[in-house]
Amino acid sequence: QVQLVESGGGLVQPGGSLTLSCAASVPMFNYRSMAWFRQAPGKEREFVATVSWNGDRRFFARFVNGRFTISRDNTKNMTYLQMNNLKSEDTAAYICAAGRKLIGSEETSDYDYWGQGTQVTVSS
Repeated sequence: QVQLVESGGGLVQPGGSLTLSCAASVPMFNYRSMAWFRQAPGKEREFVATVSWNGDRRFFARFVNGRFTISRDNTKNMTYLQMNNLKSEDTAAYICAAGRKLIGSEETSDYDYWGQGTQVTVSS
């Protein structure tokens, strides 16, 4: 069964950290880019970060500003998003996506498969 399952979300105080995980069961995982998007209530889905098929290239949304790191472990079909110095505006459902190509982009059309999301709430 094709699926992406996110975990690791939760409630964190401003300035705190979280690491999100995405377990992927998709065809040819090792040859796909992987990405994280997020979606807050009433807002459109927003690109966060992407990592290339072999982990060599990473690209982040401007708002990340050095606070997040994306990585993957192709031996485990896992993708991670390490988030530091979280802000209230980072509150959203974080969604994992598997790309059509070796190198991803910020465009949702570049991704074939999507997870259900894990909620991140940043609040004091």
